[in-house]
Amino acid sequence: MEVLSNKIPKYVYEKSNIIRLILLTALFALVFINIYKPFNSPNWYNVSELKFFIFSSLIILTGVLVVVLSRICMYYYGRKHSISYSAYGVWILTEIFFMSLFYTIYTLVLNPGRDWMGVFKESAINTSLVLLLPYSALHLYFSYKEKERMLLVLEKNKEDSAAKQAVFSFYDEKGDFKLSVKRNNLLYLESADNYVCIWYLNKGILSKFMLRNSLKAIEELMSDTHVLRCHRSFMVNFEQVKVIRREKDGIYLELGIDKVPDIPISKTYSEKVTHWFMSYSS
Repeated sequence: MEVLSNKIPKYVYEKSNIIRLILLTALFALVFINIYKPFNSPNWYNVSELKFFIFSSLIILTGVLVVVLSRICMYYYGRKHSISYSAYGVWILTEIFFMSLFYTIYTLVLNPGRDWMGVFKESAINTSLVLLLPYSALHLYFSYKEKERMLLVLEKNKEDSAAKQAVFSFYDEKGDFKLSVKRNNLLYLESADNYVCIWYLNKGILSKFMLRNSLKAIEELMSDTHVLRCHRSFMVNFEQVKVIRREKDGIYLELGIDKVPDIPISKTYSEKVTHWFMSYSS
């Protein structure tokens, strides 16, 4: 019962998908009735093949008109309200009812002697096939295309995220761009009064750039990266960290790069940093 109360995907009543549904349903109905001739349909009317094609096409156009009106209402209703699976099922049953009613009226006009209840039952069966078969196929197609679109969006987001993290860009306190460093070349950042010293490798040589900004501001900008705060005065690119070492006077990070000092970890950040390092290393 919970499934019936769930909302149908919005792509069901998107304008482009509604147009596809109407056109393909009409084409399927035309092929279905005129080629496969279900339920001995040539005997429904005592006419020639050509006239049967004309009459069946007229009925199909009438049926499509029902679907057109129904889906237009669904499109505008869906823009303001969500539609549950149960409501959508009732909506389709309503389409079948009115299409069957139109078909029954056509039949009784051409052959008044037929039993209207029998005609309506027969038309309901055929109308259900004409609608439900293409509807099922189209909804599977729409679902597949939607999942394909979502996968492409996820892949694009991953690519964009990777591209953003491939290079670290640094801005001063006024928001002006000052420096970009490749992720693999960034080592650590050190607070120095109103400046931040950015230590990085430039052609294998240890280099420093003085940026007028606070370490706290940079920490907020780099919250989704592997550059973490480990001390009141330091942030470190943990992709460069090789060892965490405990000494009598505290815990230190080793980057294993010549002329780069060991970076201290303060008690405030020790648990968070060591836990993150162990998780990242594994």
